Amino acid sequence: MNSKPKLLIVANRLPVRFEKSSAGLRMVESEGGLATGLASLNSQYTKEWVGWPGLYTKNETQEQEITGRMGGSYHPVFLTEKEVELYYNGFSNETLWPLHHYFMKHTKYNSEYWEHYRLVNEKFCDKVVEVAQEGDIIWVQDYHLMLLPGLLREKLGSRNPIGFFLHIPFPSYELFRTLPWRKELLQGMLGADLVGFHTFEYMRHFVSTAYRVLGYESRLGAIQVEGRLSYVDSFSMGINFEKFNKAAGSKDVLKQSHLFRKRFGDVKLVLSVDRLDYTKGITNRLKAFDALLTKHPELKEKVSLIMLTVPSRDNVTEYGNLKVEVDEMVGYINGKYSTMMWTPVHYFYRSIPFEQLVALYDLADIGLVTPLRDGMNLVAKEYIASKSEGTGVLVLSEMAGAAIELEGALRINPNDMDGMADALYEALHMDKKEQRERMEKMQQHLAIHTVEKWASDFISALNGIYKQSQKQEKMTINGKETLEIKEAFAQASDRLVVLDYDGTLRAFTDQPMDAAPDEELKELLDQLSHHATVVLLSGRDHFTMEEWFGHYNVHLVAEHGVWSKENGMWRQVRELSTAWKREVYPILTNFVERTPGSFIEEKPFSLAFHYRKADIWLSEMRAPQLMNALAPVCAPHQLNVLDGNKVVEVRISGVDKGSAAQKWLTKKPWDFVMAIGDDVTDEDMFAIMPDYAYTIKVGMQPTKAHWRLKGCDQVKELLQKMAAGLVRTDSNLHVSYKKAV
Repeated sequence: MNSKPKLLIVANRLPVRFEKSSAGLRMVESEGGLATGLASLNSQYTKEWVGWPGLYTKNETQEQEITGRMGGSYHPVFLTEKEVELYYNGFSNETLWPLHHYFMKHTKYNSEYWEHYRLVNEKFCDKVVEVAQEGDIIWVQDYHLMLLPGLLREKLGSRNPIGFFLHIPFPSYELFRTLPWRKELLQGMLGADLVGFHTFEYMRHFVSTAYRVLGYESRLGAIQVEGRLSYVDSFSMGINFEKFNKAAGSKDVLKQSHLFRKRFGDVKLVLSVDRLDYTKGITNRLKAFDALLTKHPELKEKVSLIMLTVPSRDNVTEYGNLKVEVDEMVGYINGKYSTMMWTPVHYFYRSIPFEQLVALYDLADIGLVTPLRDGMNLVAKEYIASKSEGTGVLVLSEMAGAAIELEGALRINPNDMDGMADALYEALHMDKKEQRERMEKMQQHLAIHTVEKWASDFISALNGIYKQSQKQEKMTINGKETLEIKEAFAQASDRLVVLDYDGTLRAFTDQPMDAAPDEELKELLDQLSHHATVVLLSGRDHFTMEEWFGHYNVHLVAEHGVWSKENGMWRQVRELSTAWKREVYPILTNFVERTPGSFIEEKPFSLAFHYRKADIWLSEMRAPQLMNALAPVCAPHQLNVLDGNKVVEVRISGVDKGSAAQKWLTKKPWDFVMAIGDDVTDEDMFAIMPDYAYTIKVGMQPTKAHWRLKGCDQVKELLQKMAAGLVRTDSNLHVSYKKAV
């Protein structure tokens, strides 16, 4: 029996495909891409795949034959020709692909495309649910399946760790929001425990878009999604470095290199390897080579461009037009510069065997990689890995994800043809010593950051996040814990319930005064106060607290403990000065003027800078800046600067919710204690509570509390059940207090 944990990789295509032949169906390995990369892993996991087998099946018998011949490692998802046309060629490659690569002019917004994209994602979901066992790691790949993590989350709940990796760029919010289905796609991706991108830039775009479109906030790479956390991070994908590096010195490759040298002559070689795609900057590359020969006529008969272009989506109009344009440009350059003994551009429109590819990589003096936008670009890494003698120069577009890692490359703007020509000229004249220094640095990096490390790092992070989420789930109050709390509350004779207000009993609003309690909440607090000492411990000013709750049998604490109302009278805990406001107020005013959407809330003994309505990226920059600006002013006055939930508050030190709650704890020997709060100010309250107390954090942020609830609605539901539970009690019931591990 295999004891390895199972990794279920879900991708558009399986690593194998079926083809029709005269002898029947033939199974062959798929070349390139993710399949090749992950197939090389010596993983600690048992790998299984879910994907399309590359063939339109005619009937159920044929599907059963294919499934049987694949064994248990491959789980085919059978798609009709129409589904592939509309889901793959349509929505995936005529909507998502151009939009994510910033080609708005090619982006098509077609509702039929979208409908089939959704249906195919549901088909994949059904297959994964069919084959996945509890605890299996599910890793969903790329833009074809952006809805799948969310669909799986709905079906599987938290029984499996779910990861998603996007292999193409994630565009800025300004582009992504043009999609009519933007919310569904984001929700789908956020169904994953971990969403991975190649670069921090793509991750940053995603986090911004999730906030602007869905209102989901992020903190330290975690996005709070309706009671759970979805993490985002960047993982730069590598290659099988050893495979390319060793192949470069093999007999077969050396033989091909010798043949190529005879074929191309004794000239400097610039190599370009690409799939035919408008995102790759192929025509710009040709224009740059033309500019090089025009600016430096002495290079004629001394340098040639080898352009290997792999056919792609020939049936799509844009790709067909691109091929015609490339053909014409190659003909123009060769007609303009070629001689009887020299061809400037050697153009091959086909794929070639691995040994020939490595031979070209090793032989080429320059690797020219110029995408207009690219998620990573592994061609650049393959070129470096194949340089057996450590010489050669990589000229790389700064628009490729790989440009962040490969510091030894000459980086260019692919839209600057003169700049590219200058970089080629520099590369052609770079001395061997500098070439080796640059190449050695990049090869060392790629030898460490391999495709195996990429996969291992992602899965390790996913497992860690999943374990943490399981721990969080154990802390979440469910039916069992609710029953325990109800019974403990019912049996107790002296009950203390300490409640925060904003974010705990009432959801946040853009304007603080819009968060007034409704009649249902007032009735709930009134009902609860008949059976327990209820303390509302809030950061709000005491005037507001009096207006909202002054007529109810609840005890009120305002401004985090500065004011306290007992026996119908408001009292200040000690004499406090407000002279400091004259120095602090102008600083806050300056930041409000520079942060649209923010405002100042003044309380008798505190000032608050609210930025809930401000732009998320601007406010996340402004909040630390404000705290730094306040520090030298606040220190002499012994003021605390508190970074709360979308608010920076300045208040008198020595007064907090912890000290306020402590006074209530010492009033009598309570046999039931509960404290509920949602933000950092409530952590002081949780910290001083006795171990037997039910301390409850609202939300998923780090906490000292023992338990969690997802939101305000769950808090009110729990309190309602506690109050209702006193209608009938069981006096023989034994209840023991416990805290979550």
